[in-house]
Amino acid sequence: MRIAIVTPAGAARRNGNRSTALRWAKRLRELGARTRVLHEWRGESADALIALHASRSAPSAERWLAERPGAPLLIGLSGTDIYGELQSDPRALGVLAASNAVVALQPLACERLPEALRGRCRAIQQSAPD
Repeated sequence: MRIAIVTPAGAARRNGNRSTALRWAKRLRELGARTRVLHEWRGESADALIALHASRSAPSAERWLAERPGAPLLIGLSGTDIYGELQSDPRALGVLAASNAVVALQPLACERLPEALRGRCRAIQQSAPD
């Protein structure tokens, strides 16, 4: 399976979103997937898209939904989503509603989502070393 991981953090950055993208890519490769970490999805070949940061990766997620109807879309919530931008960002809420799954890095984050979206959210705590 080919998986594209989109993060708003460019390749030169080493912030939380970039670290999460690289960590997830490594784990998925260990499971046999072919992964690419991208700053933005622009039609690159992939079977599934993981968009880290619902607000800032919304354009890539929207493009994926339009160009790859029915193909899996997973949204990885960031701290900025949960504790800032999400509640006031209709684009982010739209891609969350259209996604197949939502992943948060701590259990209370799922509870901060609108009630209609909580059922698709799963918390995966990142405590494993790289």
